[in-house]
Amino acid sequence: MTPPEPFDTSVLRLPEGPVRLSEHDTAATVGYSGEKADAEASLAAIGVELADLQERLWARRTVGDERRVLLVLQGMDTSGKGGVIRKALGLVDPQGLQITAFKAPTEEELQHDFLWRIRKALPVPGHIGVFDRSHYEDVLAARVRGLVDPEELERRYDAIVEFERELVHQGVTVVKCFLHMSAVEQGERLLKRLDNPDKHWKYAPSDVDDRALWSSYQEAYEVALERTNHHAAPWHLVPADRKWLRNLAVAALLRDTLALMGLEWPRADFDVEAERQRLAEVEIQ
Repeated sequence: MTPPEPFDTSVLRLPEGPVRLSEHDTAATVGYSGEKADAEASLAAIGVELADLQERLWARRTVGDERRVLLVLQGMDTSGKGGVIRKALGLVDPQGLQITAFKAPTEEELQHDFLWRIRKALPVPGHIGVFDRSHYEDVLAARVRGLVDPEELERRYDAIVEFERELVHQGVTVVKCFLHMSAVEQGERLLKRLDNPDKHWKYAPSDVDDRALWSSYQEAYEVALERTNHHAAPWHLVPADRKWLRNLAVAALLRDTLALMGLEWPRADFDVEAERQRLAEVEIQ
């Protein structure tokens, strides 16, 4: 049997410096030499490794290991944040996941600093936390819609970097993915939702309002990616026009992230041989 094609996730990392999204192909297959037909086998192979690594992370919380992972998924509407969660995160044990989908702030949340609700949703030790949208909405939609003044916007960029550095210091590995799709692809996906009554529930008229501001959102993303792309929590740019490549890329990135953590199974804090003898001798009442 031919082994599955490997995925080189290093090419997904966004270099520090100015960001020009137009220079990045949204339909590229960077990091992967296989075709769509090969992706299913590659994803299955990654899933085996990913499940093992996640179980190790989950197990280590029992011995006081504070480490956890936070996967941040950002992208325009229909870029596939939900699809990634189903296809890539669906490969691991759900009891070790904490998934939060951030919507517009509530009245209560607006009474606090923008990071207040984010801190409340952080994963606890041993877990993989997933943010479907995140604190970045507060420098994306906030910028495009003019929801805060320029001074507050500038403060938020710096506050995000400091916040993420704080998380890393606390044992949180932050994996940030920008799902980069084209305006043409988004239009096709929105139309498919309208064409299929079973998908109407996924369609929101506000999606078209945001689509009309596509250029402004692209500019806002460029600024946010550049200002918050730091060594402690770098950005990864994932081409998202091809769903199979997008899902495979995020799964591989998460697998590689966990592999680098050096997760070892907790050692027994009891005498294994003695317990083996007790098990053999125990009388069932």
